[in-house]
Amino acid sequence: MIRTFSSLGVLNSGQAIIYTSGLTICMWMTASGVAQGTLTVGDFVMINALLIQLYMPLNFIGMVYREIRQGLVDLETMFALLNQAPEIVDRPGAKDLVVTSGDVKFENVSFSYDAGRQILHDLSFEVPPGKMVAIVGPSGAGKSTISRLLFRFYQASSGKITIDGQNILDVTQNSLRNSVGMVPQDTVLFNDTIAYNIRYGRQEASEQQLRDAAGMAQIDNFIMALPAGYNTMVGERGLKLSGGEKQRVAIARTILKGPPILMLDEATSALDSYTEKEIQGALEQVAQDRTTLVIAHRLSTIVHADEIIVMEDGRVVERGTHAKLLERNGLYAGMWVRQREADEARERLAHVLEEEVGFEERPHVEEPAE
Repeated sequence: MIRTFSSLGVLNSGQAIIYTSGLTICMWMTASGVAQGTLTVGDFVMINALLIQLYMPLNFIGMVYREIRQGLVDLETMFALLNQAPEIVDRPGAKDLVVTSGDVKFENVSFSYDAGRQILHDLSFEVPPGKMVAIVGPSGAGKSTISRLLFRFYQASSGKITIDGQNILDVTQNSLRNSVGMVPQDTVLFNDTIAYNIRYGRQEASEQQLRDAAGMAQIDNFIMALPAGYNTMVGERGLKLSGGEKQRVAIARTILKGPPILMLDEATSALDSYTEKEIQGALEQVAQDRTTLVIAHRLSTIVHADEIIVMEDGRVVERGTHAKLLERNGLYAGMWVRQREADEARERLAHVLEEEVGFEERPHVEEPAE
């Protein structure tokens, strides 16, 4: 890029010097001819016009040169990207994943992004068919790494992950990802319409199925209030939508996909409390008879889970139902107490602010002008 603009600057400067010098010399010679009577004023105007018409194509050549150079740079980058070998590839003869019940197992799984920093240590747990298992723990415990391993964005250093007894390393990535529905914390949207982004979950879905999924995700009313409705462009990476709206689009996409296995990674983190409760009910309805793995920071969203796994430093330190974990008075109970205290503090602060705003917004009587 720097070389392109540097060479373009040299080219433009050279063109300007040549044109200015040539125009000055030609105008001086023509003016001398007019003064001596060998040329007319019309000749002077004609030469000036010819030189101007000659200079315009030179500018065009400069623009073409710039576009060609930029195109070559872009092609270089594109071919470098195409030649990049993927880290995760399907094994020769890999078969499609066949999901019968949706039993997910992690068996002695260890993983590290770097050799000197271990993330997961001999992690073992099971998500039974049709059940909901939640994974909680402090930041850095390795919760999101579990979802990346399940999707085969990375491969475990040791141990294995199976779905209905099939090692995910022995199946195709495409069939694996078609069988798992993901609602990520950071939603990825394409620079296209809202309908396209929702239908990305199942492109052959009908218009009514699309509307039903958006309704369950509590975003249909918002979309219909837009001037273009479902044809509204969301912008690059969804910049025209708020965080909560993007997350609801991702939830609608997963609802429309209807996979046998659900992975919810902080699926309601960008929503307000009222919308969160509405969508939580929709997600519970969608999760019925489906294997569901939930990664959560808000413990109030997973109190009804069939099992809660508490992680710390890449290891399972506690597991059980919400009630049993509270009885143990361990890490989970401490996290629950702290979150309850934080929620109560926010409620008290909101109540105080509401009273102050109500006091300040009393009717104002203007004083008579002096």
